[in-house]
Amino acid sequence: MKQWAFIDSGKRSPEYNMALDEALLKWHSEGLIPPVIRFYGWNPATLSIGYFQQVERDINLEAVKEYELGFVRRPTGGRAVLHDKEVTYSVIVTEDYPDMPSTVTEAYRVISEGLLIGFQKLGLDAYFAVPKTEEEKAELREPRSGVCFDSPSYYELVVEGRKVAGSAQTRQKGVILQHGSILLDIDEDKLFDCFNFKNDRIRERMQRGFRKKAVAINALRPTPVSMEEAVEAFYVGFEKGLNIDLVPYKLSDEQESYVDQLAKEKYASDEWNYSK
Repeated sequence: MKQWAFIDSGKRSPEYNMALDEALLKWHSEGLIPPVIRFYGWNPATLSIGYFQQVERDINLEAVKEYELGFVRRPTGGRAVLHDKEVTYSVIVTEDYPDMPSTVTEAYRVISEGLLIGFQKLGLDAYFAVPKTEEEKAELREPRSGVCFDSPSYYELVVEGRKVAGSAQTRQKGVILQHGSILLDIDEDKLFDCFNFKNDRIRERMQRGFRKKAVAINALRPTPVSMEEAVEAFYVGFEKGLNIDLVPYKLSDEQESYVDQLAKEKYASDEWNYSK
């Protein structure tokens, strides 16, 4: 089995989390580190938005401030995610890695095998979402809201027809970065407060629809799962799903300094977070 690096960052700031994902992609593209699986959390709880998302149109910044949430733009696409009671994962691997498909959707499938096994280890009957109807495909092209978990994309994980993990992917310098949220619990009202809607009626309709489309792990289990238990399950899931051996990796002081600088200069800047 091939050896990949494993990093459990714990709860870090939004700017640090995005900077570290970008730095790992850079170092892997330069051959300095092997492929990486990383788990992390957020301090404070954070609303992250997709690379192409328009803040003014989609996001209620007053609510973000009132809830004392962090705010950051991801380097990946997709819609906004409230990172609160969850395990966040990232996978960094070259596009030409053996058996890694060249298309984005098929690469999702291969990488998400680890998520599938992780959910199964937690006792959940998870399976891959494959949008089939023209309506489902059209909703992926033109989503009805800025909320990430509003509908599943190709090969995202669902249980009982509802989405339990949301992922996004980018490719730079010949490297795939896929990261995403594994929900332990959802605060629906807090989530929807963070978005702009034309009126309350539309919000209520969207929120009712959301309940039918998204669910957290602890709503599906008789006993709640802790973050530590979830990390252990998905650690094993990625090892089995990707047929790899995970080896703990610790950043050097020089690497930590690079990440801190990138976080400060890019991901903590208003120019990056609000200018799209």
